[in-house]
Amino acid sequence: MTALGAGRTALRGLGVRVAEDVLYAVGLPVLAVGLWAVWSTRSANRFLVGPRPLLDAFRQTWIGPAFVDDVLPSVYRLLAGLFASIVLGVAAGVLIGRFRPLREILEPLLEFFRAIPPPVLIPVAMLLLGITDTMKVVVIVSGAIWPILLNTIEGVRATDSVMLETADSYRISWWERVWLLILPAASPRIMTGVRQALSVALILMVISEMFASSAGLGYRIAYFQRNYLIAEMWSGILLLGLIGVLLAVAFGVVERRVLRWYHGMKEVTRA
Repeated sequence: MTALGAGRTALRGLGVRVAEDVLYAVGLPVLAVGLWAVWSTRSANRFLVGPRPLLDAFRQTWIGPAFVDDVLPSVYRLLAGLFASIVLGVAAGVLIGRFRPLREILEPLLEFFRAIPPPVLIPVAMLLLGITDTMKVVVIVSGAIWPILLNTIEGVRATDSVMLETADSYRISWWERVWLLILPAASPRIMTGVRQALSVALILMVISEMFASSAGLGYRIAYFQRNYLIAEMWSGILLLGLIGVLLAVAFGVVERRVLRWYHGMKEVTRA
């Protein structure tokens, strides 16, 4: 086979793979929307709305003042809770993972608090902090911190002991050891914990706003449900799904940059 023929074959194979990727990414959502449209037109259930009424309600409800009054505060609380969970979870995870006596002392306490469902803490947080943004952020942190903390502990514990002994022999300072050795080694597990925390934080953001709030996505969805504004209620659920997708895409970009060395090492191993 000539070089020109080989190039054409490779280009044709690339085109087939791109077409398959587009089909997988677009085909299933299009099929789902089509089945949904058919089902909504034939169903007698008035609580099931079709795609067109839902899109109309989405445009009328969320494109305007509600975006500033409800969506932006919810996103702010969500991001604040995630940031606090990452900082606290990683810092505590490094300390607990590095020091075995501290881990043995705190393990029963951590297991106790991890077993408490975060939504039951909302009444307590309301009594202690009032109905404030701080209360909602604390509720988010109470659930989102656990996957980050536990994955950080396991990642730190799995750090190569030979590398740690080498750092000891060169008398590398504790902070440099954490920053240059332990955190990079534990970063795949930490990023796994952050990915799990994204969905937990989104759920707790909605629940905290449904319990005690006068604004936000959770409050607005509950308001629509109580007043039988069905299309508007579904539009809020759709908006939550879109926020979750955007968070997942943004996290994927950050993860690829942070773990570029890790994915490169896996590719070399496969080769």
